[in-house]
Amino acid sequence: MKILMFSWEYPPKSIGGLAQHVYDLTSALVDLGEEVHLITTGSHGAPEYELVNGVKVYRVFPYQVSSPDFVTWVTQLNVAMVERCMMVLQEIGDIHLVHAHDWLVAYAARAVKHAYKVPLVATIHATEYGRNYGLHNDLQRHISDVEWWLNYEAWRVICCSFYMKGEVQHVFQTPGDKIKVIPNGVNAENFKVRRHKINRDLYAAPDERIVFYVGRLVREKGVQVLLDAVPKILSRSPQTKFVIAGKGPHEGALRHQVNSMGIADRVYFTGYIDDDTRNSLYSWASVAVFPSLYEPFGIVALEAMAARVPVVVSDTGGLGEIVRHGIDGLKAYQGSSSSLADMVLWLLNDSESAEKLKTLAYRRVVEDFNWREIARQTVEVYRDVWLERRNTGWYSSADRQGGIFDRMTRIFGKTS
Repeated sequence: MKILMFSWEYPPKSIGGLAQHVYDLTSALVDLGEEVHLITTGSHGAPEYELVNGVKVYRVFPYQVSSPDFVTWVTQLNVAMVERCMMVLQEIGDIHLVHAHDWLVAYAARAVKHAYKVPLVATIHATEYGRNYGLHNDLQRHISDVEWWLNYEAWRVICCSFYMKGEVQHVFQTPGDKIKVIPNGVNAENFKVRRHKINRDLYAAPDERIVFYVGRLVREKGVQVLLDAVPKILSRSPQTKFVIAGKGPHEGALRHQVNSMGIADRVYFTGYIDDDTRNSLYSWASVAVFPSLYEPFGIVALEAMAARVPVVVSDTGGLGEIVRHGIDGLKAYQGSSSSLADMVLWLLNDSESAEKLKTLAYRRVVEDFNWREIARQTVEVYRDVWLERRNTGWYSSADRQGGIFDRMTRIFGKTS
């Protein structure tokens, strides 16, 4: 199939987990024989066109005029995407469907859907309602309205967890039979340490055990809960160092919390780290902790499992679906620093359990969360959407344009 995909994040532009998701998914789709054209946001130093693992990547910049706010910037980005898309489609000809990732590309994806009469598939990675525990101002309500609109326009909605499926049904009243749950994945090879480019002594003393967090420093990631757990952990495991990697708008509040608690000598904020540094820290860590308050999926937990580190997560959202308590990780009560401390101490003080958990976790990642299987499930969604299309008024239009539907039906081996 020939797929046109929209995502506002793609390496090297990476804000959260979306960039890695789109990178891995598109590469796996190409490995299965699909043709993928991705339109994404430009990044200084990255080419406007690039072939990445067989994926045709087109990067665009929003108009270089004043943007008084983020919503205006998003609108300008979508207009630029539509302009680039028109040129791309002139070159590549007919496409079979459009796949949009989150609300930031909704305008462009819908425009292509209706202009070219092709189905739209949308992946909803998170919602404004969930991120903010409700909608509290006009900006949040606007973003949520666009999210609803994308759900409405999509022929099929993909969510990465059953938790997110429930949230999408609750917030947008999307019918359950319109939603397909396909998990995120991870490539375990990306978390092997080829060689250490840094020294462990930069982060912890030789006799200290490392408790590691990596991710965005935003309130919903729950790092403040981990910091509240530090005194209890230190009271029973005094030779512990807490390494917090990442950056974000909540960093100032977290640093203030550390100073006010008097634990600044036990907590190290690294700021942004590259992949090699991350992998080294995983290899040195005794425990990886992800105490999220809101987590649609929690791909960082999979990454830690792939790096063979025992994990402690909060029992919420997708994290609660990934980790099976006492089998391939431990789960703490959401928002409870005492529960989180108990789970971390369990692993710090029971090396046999820690070894067992990380071994089973790695096996599960390789068997259940590999990108080839995730891409295969995604292609099934594409196929089903394309075959359902024959019952719409768009079928005759596509048929007149060269019999695309008939060719796809023969490829899929279905007649109804």
